Amino acid sequence: MEYFSEFHPTDIAVLVIWGAIFLTFIIKLFQSICLVPTKSAYVVERLGKYHKTLDAGFHALFPFIDRVAYIQDLKEETIDVPPQECFSKDEVNVEVDGVIYISVIEPIKSSYGIVDYRFAAMQLAQTTTRSIIGTLDLDRTFEERDVISAKVVEVLDKAGEAWGIRVHRYEIKNITPPQTVRLAMEMQVNAERERRAILAKSEGDKQSVINRSEGIKRETINISEGEKQRRINAAEGKASEILSLAKATAESIKKVANVINQDGGQKALEMQLSEQYLEQMKGLGKEGRKVILPANLLDYGHWMKTMGLNSDKS
Repeated sequence: MEYFSEFHPTDIAVLVIWGAIFLTFIIKLFQSICLVPTKSAYVVERLGKYHKTLDAGFHALFPFIDRVAYIQDLKEETIDVPPQECFSKDEVNVEVDGVIYISVIEPIKSSYGIVDYRFAAMQLAQTTTRSIIGTLDLDRTFEERDVISAKVVEVLDKAGEAWGIRVHRYEIKNITPPQTVRLAMEMQVNAERERRAILAKSEGDKQSVINRSEGIKRETINISEGEKQRRINAAEGKASEILSLAKATAESIKKVANVINQDGGQKALEMQLSEQYLEQMKGLGKEGRKVILPANLLDYGHWMKTMGLNSDKS
C-alpha cells in the first residue's frame, strides 16, 4: 500500500490506459493471423475498401488496417424452397416445393453483388416455378418435371453470374393438387386400368379364336392333303395292278398263241375248252334257274366256232 501511495492518481490512470492499449494491440495482433480452411474464402477490406481474397492456408493481416469482412463457404450447399401455391394452365391450384443445389464461385460478387444470395436464389426459384407451371396443364406438370427443373436452372444461372454463384440443379420434391383433384385423378387411373384390363382380355380372346381357327384350318388342310395323297397312292397302286395284270395277260396270250401254233397245240386247246364247257354245264340247274339246253350236249362245235376255234382243223 505504501508503494502505490507514492503514485499520483493521474499516473495510475495513464498506466491503465497504456495497459489497455497494449492489450488491445496484442488482441489485434492475434486477430490479424488468419488460418483459412479448405474450400473457404475470406474477403479482406483495408480501411473499409475491398483489398483481397484469402484462399486456404496461413495469412497475416495488418492490425487496425485490414479486417475480414466476409467469409464465404465454397462447398456445394442445398437450399430448401418452401411450398408455394401455383395455378396451372387449366386453373388448378397445386402446391409445389423443391430444393436448389448451388455453390459460390466468385466470393467478391457473392459478398458485394447481393445482400443474401441464398434468399435471392430461393425467391427467384419460386417465381420462375410459378410462371412455368402457369403455362402447363395439370397432367403435364407431373410428366415434365425435368423440363421445369431445367428452365429454373437456366434462369438462376443467368442471375447467378452477377451474384457470383453457380446453380448446379433444381429438383421439384412434391407437386400436391387439391384433395378433390387427387380423387378425380385416382378414379381416372382406375378407369384406365380397367380399360386396359378389358382391352387385354379382348385381345387375348381374339388371339385365342384366331389360334383355334388357324388350328382347325391346318387340321382340315392336313386331312385333305392326307386324303389326296391316299387317293393318289390308291390310284397309282391300282394303275400299277392293272398294268401288271395287262402285262401278265398279254404274256399269257402270247404264250398260248405260241403253243397253239406248235404241233398238237390246237387239239390240246380244244380239249381244255371242252372240259371248261362241261364244268359250266354242271351248275346250270342250281337255284331253280331255267336253262335251255341244246339237243346234243356233246355238240360243242358251234360253241367252239363262237370262240373263234375250228374243230375241223384237227
